[in-house]
Amino acid sequence: MPSIRIAVAQIRPTKGEYAANLDRLAGVLQQVTESEPPVQLVVAPETATSGYFLEGGVRDVAVTAGTLFQDLQDRYAGISEAPIDVAVGFYEVFQNRHYNACLYATLGKKGKVRHVHRKVFLPTYGVFDEERFVDHGHDITAFDTGWGGRAAILICEDAWHSLSGTIAALGGAQVVIVPSAAPARGTGSAEDGTRLPASVVRWERLLRGIAEEHGVYVVHANLVGFEGGKGFPGGSSVIGPSGEMVVRGPLFEEAVFTADLDPDAITRARVDTPLLADLELVLPHIAKNLGKREEGRGKSKTVKFDPAVNGADREAAEHPLPSSLFPLPPAGRGVEVSDPLRMDCELVRRWLVSFLRDEIVLRRGYAKGIVGLSGGVDSALTAFLAAEALGRENVIGVRLPYRTSSPESLAHAQLVIDKLGIIGLTIDISAAVDGYLNALDGPVEDSRRANVTARERMIVVFDLSAKHRALPVGTSNKSERLLGYFTWHADDAPPVNPLGDLFKSQVWALARHVGVPEEIVRKPATADLIQGQTDEGDFGISYPRADLILYYLLQGFKKDEILARGFTDEEIDTVQKRLEGTHWKRKLPTVAMVSQTAIGEYYLRPVDY
Repeated sequence: MPSIRIAVAQIRPTKGEYAANLDRLAGVLQQVTESEPPVQLVVAPETATSGYFLEGGVRDVAVTAGTLFQDLQDRYAGISEAPIDVAVGFYEVFQNRHYNACLYATLGKKGKVRHVHRKVFLPTYGVFDEERFVDHGHDITAFDTGWGGRAAILICEDAWHSLSGTIAALGGAQVVIVPSAAPARGTGSAEDGTRLPASVVRWERLLRGIAEEHGVYVVHANLVGFEGGKGFPGGSSVIGPSGEMVVRGPLFEEAVFTADLDPDAITRARVDTPLLADLELVLPHIAKNLGKREEGRGKSKTVKFDPAVNGADREAAEHPLPSSLFPLPPAGRGVEVSDPLRMDCELVRRWLVSFLRDEIVLRRGYAKGIVGLSGGVDSALTAFLAAEALGRENVIGVRLPYRTSSPESLAHAQLVIDKLGIIGLTIDISAAVDGYLNALDGPVEDSRRANVTARERMIVVFDLSAKHRALPVGTSNKSERLLGYFTWHADDAPPVNPLGDLFKSQVWALARHVGVPEEIVRKPATADLIQGQTDEGDFGISYPRADLILYYLLQGFKKDEILARGFTDEEIDTVQKRLEGTHWKRKLPTVAMVSQTAIGEYYLRPVDY
């Protein structure tokens, strides 16, 4: 293997637009041909030709490897004749089946397809549903490249199985290419202290393990951008054969970056830690017993759990709580309490600003956003994030008072408008609400009046959206959504929502971080639809305690496990009853299925397709 320069193209594909995405790749090729020394390999992410979350749209964009090669070759012909290798993720149609695949080819005067890897391990859990739309590949194979060395490809989850990297290295791979479309989840820090999504931290740990164990370079290219709210963070990387980080791509933005791969580094790593050589020597012997299990004939011994020995009965005082913005419940006996809702506010700020910019401008083609400002912390934080994402001149803050609205709410909404310098509008909805209610026979309960008010506010927001060509931006937080504390087809109706996966406790933390005025952050939360109403008064439990119970319920904890963390039966039952009784509010209307093309069941296309 000679020394080579590679380029990682961390790109944001346009959803479902095959030709446009090939043009974007051609732009990358144009860019790298001008570098010195020349780039010999360009690596693009998984599904770079179409975007990842296509569901039933896979069949619309799938092409043969030969078609993709020829389309790339045609575009490269107008750029250069010099040979260059490319690895490009795409949805493939092959022998009447669809695959999540990666083409490896040499472009140029004597171009040819060198290898097609078809993803072996298809994630079908959480947000992933690959097995429904593509077939499994069956091989992991190292192959000869156009630059004189050998490489292998592992697509996304393929790399999460340690055996995959071993097979690639045993086949002679010196470079393992890992295209991925991995959404960001959680917050954390890399070993060097860099703030990263927790999923990126885990990715880097896995990739370093592949590189260090086998003495190979690992080239990881991850998508960037948002698809249906799921954010691909980029954070691509090149890992050296001793497990060192050679270069890391930026977060939440497109980039093309280069790295030089030195064959001597592979030699040094394999001499210093000859794990691959050891494996090659003993593999023929241990492989004979793979899949066989020894039958045990001895007797097992039961070991009783002793709380005194295992420390399960120690007082909670021996486990001091970490400092937190929010009060935690007292620790239960035998349970160490930490704050599971703590997050890296600066990273989340960047994350949500990128989400708004991507979803509003790039995905949906709007330049402006419109936010209904209630005077509360949720709408204030949303306005702060939108102003950063779109520019203050492109954000409209609308005050929508009803005649019983609190003057303080109006004042606080205006405070946000003034502090940010965004466009401010005030529409009094009293006449609209009362005009309808006065036309009815009989008294109107407060709850009905509140729902009519909430829906009228959303009618105004959507109408102003059409007038100003500004996309409505939602303000509901995760706690409200899980507890069903919103008016159906009102509060939670806007098409994009940056706060919908943040608990109220996390909203308070992020609001302080971005500079929302303290008088807004610290005041009691209220929908301000009924005089004297507060959220926590309606719940019968505080947000910090409800948030933690919700967190544990969503993690699958049993009631006894939550009780052990210092909560009461009544608190848990209150939260669980609200959670389980409001699933319908978090779904679109239920439709009777009478055909094999039912929308949302058989005919599946993502919202941003």
